[in-house]
Amino acid sequence: MSKTLEDVRNLAAAIRTEIAKAIVGQEETIEHLLVALVSQGHVLLEGPPGTAKTFLAQCFACTLGLDFGRIQFTPDLLPGDILGSNLFNFQTSQFTLTRGPIFCELLLADEINRTPPKTQAALLEAMQERKVTLDGETHRLPTHFMVVATQNPIENQGVYPLPEAQLDRFVFKLIVPYPSAEEEAKIVLRFGERSGPPHPQDFGVAKVADAKLLDGMADAVKSVTLAQDVVDYIVRLVRATRESADLSSGASPRAAVLLANAARARAALAGRDYVIPDDVKALAVAVLRHRLLLSPAAEIEGRQIEELVAGLIEQTEAPR
Repeated sequence: MSKTLEDVRNLAAAIRTEIAKAIVGQEETIEHLLVALVSQGHVLLEGPPGTAKTFLAQCFACTLGLDFGRIQFTPDLLPGDILGSNLFNFQTSQFTLTRGPIFCELLLADEINRTPPKTQAALLEAMQERKVTLDGETHRLPTHFMVVATQNPIENQGVYPLPEAQLDRFVFKLIVPYPSAEEEAKIVLRFGERSGPPHPQDFGVAKVADAKLLDGMADAVKSVTLAQDVVDYIVRLVRATRESADLSSGASPRAAVLLANAARARAALAGRDYVIPDDVKALAVAVLRHRLLLSPAAEIEGRQIEELVAGLIEQTEAPR
Protein backbone atom coordinates (compact mmCIF):
# COMPACT_ATOMS: atom_id res chain seq x y z
CA MET A 1 0.00 0.00 0.00
CA SER A 2 1.46 3.37 -0.98
CA LYS A 3 1.82 6.10 1.61
CA THR A 4 -0.50 8.38 -0.36
CA LEU A 5 -3.35 5.87 -0.33
CA GLU A 6 -2.78 5.17 3.35
CA ASP A 7 -3.13 8.91 4.00
CA VAL A 8 -6.39 8.93 2.04
CA ARG A 9 -7.76 6.08 4.13
CA ASN A 10 -6.74 7.79 7.38
CA LEU A 11 -8.21 11.13 6.32
CA ALA A 12 -11.50 9.47 5.36
CA ALA A 13 -11.60 7.80 8.78
CA ALA A 14 -11.04 11.18 10.45
CA ILE A 15 -13.89 12.74 8.44
CA ARG A 16 -16.25 9.91 9.42
CA THR A 17 -15.31 10.33 13.09
CA GLU A 18 -16.02 14.06 13.05
CA ILE A 19 -19.39 13.69 11.30
CA ALA A 20 -20.41 10.93 13.75
CA LYS A 21 -20.13 13.47 16.59
CA ALA A 22 -23.33 15.08 15.29
CA ILE A 23 -24.98 12.58 12.94
CA VAL A 24 -26.48 9.34 14.25
CA GLY A 25 -26.21 6.46 11.78
CA GLN A 26 -26.29 7.14 8.03
CA GLU A 27 -22.90 5.43 7.60
CA GLU A 28 -23.67 4.32 4.04
CA THR A 29 -24.75 7.83 3.03
CA ILE A 30 -21.57 9.31 4.50
CA GLU A 31 -19.49 6.72 2.66
CA HIS A 32 -21.10 7.65 -0.65
CA LEU A 33 -20.53 11.36 0.04
CA LEU A 34 -16.83 10.62 0.53
CA VAL A 35 -16.67 8.64 -2.70
CA ALA A 36 -18.38 11.49 -4.57
CA LEU A 37 -15.97 14.01 -3.04
CA VAL A 38 -12.88 12.04 -4.08
CA SER A 39 -14.24 11.32 -7.56
CA GLN A 40 -15.35 14.97 -7.92
CA GLY A 41 -19.02 14.14 -8.41
CA HIS A 42 -22.34 15.50 -7.17
CA VAL A 43 -24.91 13.83 -4.91
CA LEU A 44 -28.71 13.88 -4.71
CA LEU A 45 -30.24 13.00 -1.34
CA GLU A 46 -33.88 11.98 -1.26
CA GLY A 47 -35.87 11.44 1.88
CA PRO A 48 -38.78 12.72 3.96
CA PRO A 49 -38.40 15.98 5.90
CA GLY A 50 -36.67 15.74 9.26
CA THR A 51 -34.13 13.03 8.39
CA ALA A 52 -31.10 15.36 8.78
CA LYS A 53 -30.26 15.68 5.06
CA THR A 54 -29.43 19.37 5.38
CA PHE A 55 -27.59 18.97 8.68
CA LEU A 56 -25.52 16.13 7.24
CA ALA A 57 -24.40 18.35 4.35
CA GLN A 58 -23.47 21.11 6.82
CA CYS A 59 -21.40 18.71 8.93
CA PHE A 60 -19.72 17.31 5.81
CA ALA A 61 -18.69 20.81 4.68
CA CYS A 62 -17.51 21.68 8.18
CA THR A 63 -15.05 18.75 8.32
CA LEU A 64 -13.61 19.67 4.92
CA GLY A 65 -13.12 23.36 5.58
CA LEU A 66 -14.88 24.19 2.30
CA ASP A 67 -16.64 27.46 1.49
CA PHE A 68 -20.25 26.42 2.11
CA GLY A 69 -23.23 27.90 0.26
CA ARG A 70 -26.92 27.11 0.52
CA ILE A 71 -29.87 27.78 -1.75
CA GLN A 72 -33.38 27.15 -0.51
CA PHE A 73 -35.30 26.26 -3.66
CA THR A 74 -38.84 27.67 -3.87
CA PRO A 75 -41.46 27.88 -6.65
CA ASP A 76 -40.67 31.55 -7.32
CA LEU A 77 -36.86 31.18 -7.46
CA LEU A 78 -35.30 32.49 -10.71
CA PRO A 79 -32.06 31.39 -12.44
CA GLY A 80 -30.50 34.77 -11.66
CA ASP A 81 -31.09 34.14 -7.96
CA ILE A 82 -28.70 31.18 -8.27
CA LEU A 83 -26.12 32.39 -10.76
CA GLY A 84 -26.07 36.12 -10.09
CA SER A 85 -26.32 38.93 -12.65
CA ASN A 86 -24.58 41.95 -14.12
CA LEU A 87 -26.01 45.13 -12.60
CA PHE A 88 -25.44 48.60 -14.00
CA ASN A 89 -23.54 50.90 -11.65
CA PHE A 90 -24.69 54.47 -12.31
CA GLN A 91 -21.68 55.93 -10.47
CA THR A 92 -19.12 54.20 -12.69
CA SER A 93 -21.37 53.80 -15.77
CA GLN A 94 -20.30 50.16 -15.94
CA PHE A 95 -21.88 46.78 -15.36
CA THR A 96 -20.74 45.04 -12.18
CA LEU A 97 -21.03 41.32 -11.59
CA THR A 98 -23.07 40.40 -8.54
CA ARG A 99 -22.25 36.77 -7.88
CA GLY A 100 -24.97 34.39 -6.81
CA PRO A 101 -24.70 31.75 -4.08
CA ILE A 102 -23.47 29.17 -6.61
CA PHE A 103 -20.00 30.70 -6.34
CA CYS A 104 -18.82 28.49 -3.48
CA GLU A 105 -17.04 25.17 -3.00
CA LEU A 106 -19.80 23.01 -1.53
CA LEU A 107 -23.32 24.02 -2.53
CA LEU A 108 -26.34 22.68 -0.69
CA ALA A 109 -29.29 22.83 -3.10
CA ASP A 110 -32.04 22.34 -0.54
CA GLU A 111 -35.37 20.90 -1.75
CA ILE A 112 -34.28 21.19 -5.37
CA ASN A 113 -37.54 19.70 -6.60
CA ARG A 114 -39.56 22.58 -5.12
CA THR A 115 -38.59 24.87 -8.01
CA PRO A 116 -39.62 24.68 -11.70
CA PRO A 117 -37.36 22.97 -14.29
CA LYS A 118 -36.15 26.29 -15.76
CA THR A 119 -34.54 27.21 -12.47
CA GLN A 120 -33.31 23.66 -11.83
CA ALA A 121 -31.53 23.81 -15.19
CA ALA A 122 -29.48 26.81 -14.04
CA LEU A 123 -27.25 24.28 -12.27
CA LEU A 124 -26.56 22.18 -15.39
CA GLU A 125 -23.49 23.98 -16.75
CA ALA A 126 -22.05 24.47 -13.28
CA MET A 127 -22.37 20.78 -12.40
CA GLN A 128 -21.01 19.50 -15.70
CA GLU A 129 -18.21 21.97 -16.44
CA ARG A 130 -17.69 23.83 -13.15
CA LYS A 131 -18.27 27.18 -14.78
CA VAL A 132 -21.07 29.73 -15.13
CA THR A 133 -21.87 31.86 -18.20
CA LEU A 134 -23.45 35.24 -17.54
CA ASP A 135 -24.19 37.60 -20.45
CA GLY A 136 -21.77 35.70 -22.66
CA GLU A 137 -18.89 35.85 -20.17
CA THR A 138 -17.55 32.67 -18.56
CA HIS A 139 -16.77 32.58 -14.84
CA ARG A 140 -14.89 29.61 -13.39
CA LEU A 141 -16.07 27.90 -10.23
CA PRO A 142 -13.68 26.54 -7.57
CA THR A 143 -11.81 23.31 -8.33
CA HIS A 144 -13.57 21.49 -5.49
CA PHE A 145 -17.06 22.67 -6.47
CA MET A 146 -19.56 20.03 -5.40
CA VAL A 147 -23.36 20.05 -5.28
CA VAL A 148 -25.23 18.17 -2.57
CA ALA A 149 -28.92 18.47 -3.45
CA THR A 150 -31.84 17.35 -1.33
CA GLN A 151 -35.36 16.58 -2.43
CA ASN A 152 -38.59 15.29 -0.98
CA PRO A 153 -40.00 12.05 -2.37
CA ILE A 154 -41.74 12.56 -5.70
CA GLU A 155 -45.09 11.39 -4.32
CA ASN A 156 -45.29 14.48 -2.08
CA GLN A 157 -47.41 17.38 -3.34
CA GLY A 158 -46.01 20.59 -4.81
CA VAL A 159 -42.84 19.18 -6.36
CA TYR A 160 -41.33 19.26 -9.85
CA PRO A 161 -39.51 16.02 -10.79
CA LEU A 162 -35.98 16.72 -11.98
CA PRO A 163 -35.51 16.38 -15.77
CA GLU A 164 -33.39 13.46 -16.97
CA ALA A 165 -30.55 15.73 -18.12
CA GLN A 166 -30.33 17.17 -14.61
CA LEU A 167 -30.48 13.79 -12.89
CA ASP A 168 -27.70 12.49 -15.13
CA ARG A 169 -25.28 15.05 -13.64
CA PHE A 170 -25.48 13.43 -10.21
CA VAL A 171 -23.07 10.57 -9.70
CA PHE A 172 -25.27 9.19 -6.88
CA LYS A 173 -28.88 9.34 -5.84
CA LEU A 174 -29.05 8.29 -2.20
CA ILE A 175 -32.21 7.39 -0.32
CA VAL A 176 -32.20 8.68 3.26
CA PRO A 177 -34.69 6.55 5.21
CA TYR A 178 -36.18 7.03 8.65
CA PRO A 179 -33.79 5.85 11.38
CA SER A 180 -34.20 2.62 13.29
CA ALA A 181 -35.87 2.73 16.72
CA GLU A 182 -32.47 2.52 18.42
CA GLU A 183 -31.02 5.31 16.28
CA GLU A 184 -34.09 7.48 16.83
CA ALA A 185 -33.73 7.13 20.59
CA LYS A 186 -30.11 8.31 20.31
CA ILE A 187 -31.22 11.25 18.16
CA VAL A 188 -33.83 12.33 20.70
CA LEU A 189 -31.30 11.97 23.53
CA ARG A 190 -28.67 13.98 21.64
CA PHE A 191 -30.89 16.76 20.30
CA GLY A 192 -33.86 16.73 22.67
CA GLU A 193 -32.07 18.74 25.37
CA ARG A 194 -31.19 21.54 22.95
CA SER A 195 -33.34 24.38 21.65
CA GLY A 196 -33.01 26.13 18.33
CA PRO A 197 -31.46 24.80 15.11
CA PRO A 198 -28.37 22.60 15.52
CA HIS A 199 -24.95 23.66 14.28
CA PRO A 200 -22.00 21.31 13.64
CA GLN A 201 -19.79 23.32 15.99
CA ASP A 202 -22.23 22.71 18.85
CA PHE A 203 -21.24 19.03 18.74
CA GLY A 204 -17.51 19.59 18.39
CA VAL A 205 -17.37 18.83 14.65
CA ALA A 206 -13.98 20.15 13.55
CA LYS A 207 -12.18 20.79 10.29
CA VAL A 208 -9.82 17.91 9.46
CA ALA A 209 -9.07 18.66 5.79
CA ASP A 210 -8.21 21.58 3.54
CA ALA A 211 -7.82 22.26 -0.18
CA LYS A 212 -4.30 20.81 -0.27
CA LEU A 213 -5.39 17.54 1.35
CA LEU A 214 -8.39 17.28 -0.96
CA ASP A 215 -6.09 17.78 -3.96
CA GLY A 216 -3.96 14.95 -2.61
CA MET A 217 -7.00 12.69 -2.30
CA ALA A 218 -8.00 13.40 -5.90
CA ASP A 219 -4.44 12.73 -7.10
CA ALA A 220 -4.35 9.43 -5.21
CA VAL A 221 -7.31 8.15 -7.21
CA LYS A 222 -5.20 8.50 -10.37
CA SER A 223 -2.88 5.79 -9.03
CA VAL A 224 -5.73 3.28 -8.68
CA THR A 225 -5.65 0.62 -11.40
CA LEU A 226 -8.82 -0.33 -13.26
CA ALA A 227 -8.11 -3.72 -14.82
CA GLN A 228 -9.58 -4.67 -18.17
CA ASP A 229 -11.71 -7.45 -16.70
CA VAL A 230 -13.29 -4.97 -14.27
CA VAL A 231 -13.91 -2.53 -17.14
CA ASP A 232 -15.63 -5.32 -19.08
CA TYR A 233 -17.72 -6.16 -16.00
CA ILE A 234 -18.89 -2.54 -15.67
CA VAL A 235 -19.79 -2.39 -19.36
CA ARG A 236 -21.73 -5.68 -19.20
CA LEU A 237 -23.65 -4.50 -16.16
CA VAL A 238 -24.59 -1.14 -17.69
CA ARG A 239 -25.53 -2.69 -21.03
CA ALA A 240 -27.72 -5.21 -19.21
CA THR A 241 -29.93 -2.30 -18.08
CA ARG A 242 -30.67 -1.52 -21.76
CA GLU A 243 -31.60 -5.12 -22.51
CA SER A 244 -33.89 -5.71 -19.53
CA ALA A 245 -37.57 -6.16 -20.41
CA ASP A 246 -38.48 -4.54 -17.10
CA LEU A 247 -36.82 -1.25 -18.03
CA SER A 248 -38.03 1.11 -20.73
CA SER A 249 -34.85 3.17 -20.56
CA GLY A 250 -31.39 1.91 -19.60
CA ALA A 251 -28.20 3.64 -18.47
CA SER A 252 -25.95 5.60 -20.85
CA PRO A 253 -22.17 5.31 -21.38
CA ARG A 254 -21.83 8.25 -18.97
CA ALA A 255 -23.22 6.00 -16.24
CA ALA A 256 -20.50 3.43 -16.98
CA VAL A 257 -17.79 6.10 -16.80
CA LEU A 258 -19.12 7.50 -13.52
CA LEU A 259 -19.42 4.02 -12.03
CA ALA A 260 -15.79 3.31 -12.95
CA ASN A 261 -14.62 6.64 -11.46
CA ALA A 262 -16.60 6.03 -8.27
CA ALA A 263 -15.22 2.48 -7.96
CA ARG A 264 -11.67 3.81 -8.20
CA ALA A 265 -12.47 6.40 -5.51
CA ARG A 266 -13.91 3.70 -3.23
CA ALA A 267 -10.78 1.62 -3.68
CA ALA A 268 -8.60 4.63 -2.79
CA LEU A 269 -10.65 5.30 0.37
CA ALA A 270 -10.04 1.68 1.37
CA GLY A 271 -6.30 2.15 0.81
CA ARG A 272 -6.18 -0.09 -2.27
CA ASP A 273 -4.46 0.77 -5.55
CA TYR A 274 -6.75 -1.49 -7.58
CA VAL A 275 -10.51 -1.88 -8.10
CA ILE A 276 -12.27 -5.11 -7.20
CA PRO A 277 -15.75 -6.23 -8.37
CA ASP A 278 -17.14 -5.58 -4.88
CA ASP A 279 -16.40 -1.86 -5.36
CA VAL A 280 -18.62 -1.87 -8.43
CA LYS A 281 -21.37 -3.89 -6.74
CA ALA A 282 -21.43 -1.62 -3.68
CA LEU A 283 -21.96 1.51 -5.80
CA ALA A 284 -24.06 0.24 -8.71
CA VAL A 285 -27.50 0.89 -7.20
CA ALA A 286 -26.66 4.47 -6.17
CA VAL A 287 -25.18 5.22 -9.60
CA LEU A 288 -27.97 3.63 -11.65
CA ARG A 289 -31.25 4.11 -9.76
CA HIS A 290 -31.92 7.64 -11.08
CA ARG A 291 -30.91 6.81 -14.65
CA LEU A 292 -33.37 3.98 -15.25
CA LEU A 293 -37.08 4.01 -16.09
CA LEU A 294 -39.41 1.11 -15.36
CA SER A 295 -41.43 -0.39 -18.19
CA PRO A 296 -45.23 0.07 -17.91
CA ALA A 297 -45.63 -3.62 -17.05
CA ALA A 298 -43.03 -3.42 -14.28
CA GLU A 299 -44.74 -0.32 -12.87
CA ILE A 300 -48.09 -2.08 -12.78
CA GLU A 301 -46.47 -5.00 -10.96
CA GLY A 302 -45.02 -2.59 -8.38
CA ARG A 303 -41.41 -3.46 -9.15
CA GLN A 304 -38.62 -1.30 -7.68
CA ILE A 305 -35.56 -0.02 -9.53
CA GLU A 306 -33.31 -1.12 -6.66
CA GLU A 307 -34.70 -4.64 -6.85
CA LEU A 308 -34.06 -4.82 -10.60
CA VAL A 309 -30.51 -3.49 -10.34
CA ALA A 310 -29.75 -6.01 -7.58
CA GLY A 311 -31.07 -8.73 -9.89
CA LEU A 312 -28.86 -7.55 -12.76
CA ILE A 313 -25.84 -7.57 -10.44
CA GLU A 314 -26.62 -11.19 -9.54
CA GLN A 315 -27.06 -12.18 -13.19
CA THR A 316 -23.94 -10.41 -14.52
CA GLU A 317 -20.86 -12.56 -14.11
CA ALA A 318 -18.12 -10.82 -12.12
CA PRO A 319 -14.40 -11.37 -12.74
CA ARG A 320 -12.59 -13.59 -10.26
